Amino acid sequence: MNAIMVIARTEFRRMFSSPLAWSLLAMMQFILAWIFLLGLSEYLERVQPQVAMMENAPGITDLVVSSLYLWAGLLMLAMMPLLTMRLLAEERMNRTLVLLTTAPVSVSQIVLGKYLGLLLLIAVMVMMLTLMPLSLMLGTSLDWGKLAAAVLGLFLLLASFAAAGLFLSSLTRQPIIAAISTFGLLIFLMVLYISGNSQGSASELFIYLSHFGHFLSFLDGVFDTADLVYYLLFIAGFLLLAIRKLDNDRLEG
Repeated sequence: MNAIMVIARTEFRRMFSSPLAWSLLAMMQFILAWIFLLGLSEYLERVQPQVAMMENAPGITDLVVSSLYLWAGLLMLAMMPLLTMRLLAEERMNRTLVLLTTAPVSVSQIVLGKYLGLLLLIAVMVMMLTLMPLSLMLGTSLDWGKLAAAVLGLFLLLASFAAAGLFLSSLTRQPIIAAISTFGLLIFLMVLYISGNSQGSASELFIYLSHFGHFLSFLDGVFDTADLVYYLLFIAGFLLLAIRKLDNDRLEG
């Protein structure tokens, strides 16, 4: 466990030693803040007067906060491959992966340490985003259950992106190839959800296989253990594949 934490801290610091993580964080906060302010303005000027007289009308958490987390998930689909592409591909390209695999740590500790380091960055990103809806406490009340579900759903979604990106980063020595392949996989999973909901070709299987279908359940304030199990299996599956790949590389010398 100590080795995992050491690798995680090293990976977390390494991400911030280059301008990439800082740039992505700044870009994400700027775009999402702009979306948040636009949604809030639309709610105050047009939506709120229309729903004020409705019984059981949706509140600001449903119409502004949930939409913000949805946009965050879509935005991170494009950004996460840039964060995961260097995890193992750059180590392989710089020939430092050999040093890691021959060090007195197991392959599992290497993979879990790098993944945990990325999860720490994801946690920072989600916390920074959550400061926006929390600012609404100054003037209104929030549905804390739906907010908590949205935060958890976004974290699990990004954690699944990270696990897939880590595995694909283990397959190549070129970070750009890892980024493109990760982006392609994530787009494919989103297309599965769109195809599963399209008229004439609706498929419950496609919806289940896509991580976006499970994410939308969290945004609706629904905490279903089936969605949680899906994400945990998705993450565990790709981490095991990454461990198996590095194990094979170690055996082949």
